[in-house]
Amino acid sequence: MANLITSCRILLSLLLLFFPALSPGFYGLYLAAGLSDMLDGFVARRTNSASPLGAKLDSMADIVFLSVCLIKLLPVLALPVWLWVWVGLIALLRLVNILSGFVRRKKLVLLHTRANKLTGALLFLLPLSLGFLNISYTAVPLCALASFAAIQEGHFIRTGRDIS
Repeated sequence: MANLITSCRILLSLLLLFFPALSPGFYGLYLAAGLSDMLDGFVARRTNSASPLGAKLDSMADIVFLSVCLIKLLPVLALPVWLWVWVGLIALLRLVNILSGFVRRKKLVLLHTRANKLTGALLFLLPLSLGFLNISYTAVPLCALASFAAIQEGHFIRTGRDIS
């Protein structure tokens, strides 16, 4: 059941591509996808059906959701250059972590650290705040946390510490 919910998040994420960014339909699908992200883990733990496959599927669903949101939101946001650079550096560090994990462990390593989970939660809330908060201000704490999470993840990967 949890994997079905996670699969629905992938479908909901892809459906976002067909709605204008920040429209009511976009926000409805966005919220449904976000709620499914919270629900799948709860269901997996509650039904004792958590599995490595489910964790990988969850990570892939997160990547699809994030990618679609970036595709839809970045063109409508007026981001300052310094923020583009910071986000680019975080993305580069995350890519290095993925490659490092693959080289060291011969598998895809996507760690679910507390810092990564908190970053994901704040990143999820960011589009919901666009109507009343300036992104230049909200992005600073989010990017600071995301930077810490990426550095921590890289450290855990290189030292062999596994957080799930």
